[in-house]
This record gives sequence, structure tokens and C-alpha cells, in this order.
Amino acid sequence: MARRKLSHEGTLVLDSEGLSKLLDDDETVVALVMEARSRGMEVVICALTIIEAVHARTNKARLSWVLSGLRVVPVGDEEAKAASTLLLEVGLHGHKYAIDAAVAQAALRQRRPVVMLTSDIDDMTRLCGARIRLVSV
Repeated sequence: MARRKLSHEGTLVLDSEGLSKLLDDDETVVALVMEARSRGMEVVICALTIIEAVHARTNKARLSWVLSGLRVVPVGDEEAKAASTLLLEVGLHGHKYAIDAAVAQAALRQRRPVVMLTSDIDDMTRLCGARIRLVSV
């Protein structure tokens, strides 16, 4: 597999699959996070990503350790309204895409350039457009 290059500086955002794979010590995701950090990129997740990624078999100690190395972007009233507006702009419904919209909105507010590790390229492309570089994981 060809090595995926990340930008210098900026921000790396993990969606739920990115966080899940980081928790599972996935070689590719761990390497991308390490490369991002070595390039001065901040690694962040949306607070709602924790809810989406955690399940009954999640190792809670590992989760705490991984989260301690990430910046968790909160979702308050302003962020929720922006995510709702984003959904309306692209014609998606919050019932199915609420967390994706919050993650996209969190990514759009980060220091550029922004790269997102995601398993949902199609939906994130609709939500982020060309403003965020999407990397499939």
C-alpha cells in the first residue's frame, strides 16, 4: 500500500472509524496520527465521536489513554446550530446524519489545512465539500 502523506501543520480530525481504529491500534491509523503529530498537526475529535465509537467491548483504560492525547471539540448550542444549518444546505436529515454533521462542522472550524480520517467519504464529501481533505480508513 502506498503511504498517504499529510500536510505540514494544520489539523487531523478523526471520525468514529478513525477513533475506533486508533483504539484498536490499527497500524495505518496509528502511523497517520504519528506522522501528523511529527508534522506539527493537532489531532482532534468531535465530542460526539466518543459516543459513536464506544461500545460494550471498548477497553476503558485504552479509551482514556487515547483521549488524553487528543483535543476533544465540544458541541454546544452554536456548534449544533451550525451543524443543523450544514445539513439543510446539503439536503440531509439530522435523524440519520446528526453526528456526521457535528463532526464535519468541528472539522470546518479547525486550523487549516484540515485532514479527516473517515470511512464515510461520500457523506463527508457532501458535508465538507473540498474544504477538508478526506482520507479513507
